[in-house]
Amino acid sequence: MKITGVAIIKNAIINDYPILEAIQSILPMVNEMIVSIGDSEDKTEELIKSIDSSKIRIVHSVWDKNIRTEGSVLAVETNKALANVSVDTDWIFYIQGDEVIHEKYHHSILQAAEKHLKNKKVEGLLFNYLHFYGTYDYVGDSRKWYNVETRIIRNNCGISSYRDAQGFRKSNKKINVAKIDAFVYHYGWVKSPERMKIKQKKVVEFWNDNDDLVANFRNSADYYDFSEFDSLKLFKGTHPEVMKKRIAEKNWHIDFDINKKQMKLKYRILYLIEKLTGKRLFVFKNHTIIYK
Repeated sequence: MKITGVAIIKNAIINDYPILEAIQSILPMVNEMIVSIGDSEDKTEELIKSIDSSKIRIVHSVWDKNIRTEGSVLAVETNKALANVSVDTDWIFYIQGDEVIHEKYHHSILQAAEKHLKNKKVEGLLFNYLHFYGTYDYVGDSRKWYNVETRIIRNNCGISSYRDAQGFRKSNKKINVAKIDAFVYHYGWVKSPERMKIKQKKVVEFWNDNDDLVANFRNSADYYDFSEFDSLKLFKGTHPEVMKKRIAEKNWHIDFDINKKQMKLKYRILYLIEKLTGKRLFVFKNHTIIYK
């Protein structure tokens, strides 16, 4: 069984992405790691090259500045990166620049990949998600945060990245997946208020093609207001080993009142149903679960 890792990244240092940790978290599980580096304004390439591994293969890309709606450039770049995967690869392990896999899940992930290797009906492996917010101590637990998504896809079967690269489709149709016992730790919303706003101002042009709105946003305050959350809970687990250094270097402090719930009535009702039943109703999905 051959697994190839794939990641795309641009301006990793400016935007403070934990890309090193993301790559290192899946390196033990992959035979090769393709990292597509966009036309960065910082030393992203040097950062990637600092990882001492012969598995890593760097490719280069220029992001199309004319693709400016709903983050669709991320799917374009992901598909360009996927095109570099060799035909002898069985599974592609896609990891985003702010996602990390805990080492405690390595065995179950590889076991699931091996289990479903010969079953061509299974086109992907579906992961659970933890979305950290503000600091490493809180996770979002509302419907705002997607709770599952596909991160391992079968190679050579026409699957491509979809919309803003959150998930995958095959000829614009949902893919068949097996749900596995593993979590992706998403750290995209863990930065100081200042660093968060810097990142948002840098990437806003990929999400909005209105020049006036982009300009107004870039002229807004240099501070992100983390108090505008709908629902959070305390994280009581452990973080991946590769995150320890980054967590130790955290130099800001935020406390949240997790009893505060800021939702419209319909979302509060759906939230309560999910907490009582474990089922999330009426959500957008890129997949069809055929094995649990």
